[in-house]
Amino acid sequence: MTHLSTHVLDLARGMPAAGVPVRVEQQDASGGWQTICSARTDNDGRCQQLLPAGDFSPGFYRLIFDTGSYFRGLKVAALYPVIEVAFAVREGESRFHIPLLLSPNGYTTYRGS
Repeated sequence: MTHLSTHVLDLARGMPAAGVPVRVEQQDASGGWQTICSARTDNDGRCQQLLPAGDFSPGFYRLIFDTGSYFRGLKVAALYPVIEVAFAVREGESRFHIPLLLSPNGYTTYRGS
């Protein structure tokens, strides 16, 4: 089963980041990027399933988080208006959970389970 999810946590506020726009893109053969889906984090800061029906094909993908709109809504000045997390999918891989730990002046990410 193919699965891609994320969880955005606002470390500065100590709570989930609700309503963050997230876009998933796949790199095409020419090196350009094609949007394959978009969503917003729920009240718990999660997007449970970001992929449309079908399988991950091997290649490069990226999650693009519109953190600028999130922080503007909080009336907080932030350094990173957009965060792009690029990752590679290898043959046989089908499950990815990629959390984003966020603050107005920094972020970190990792491959979760």
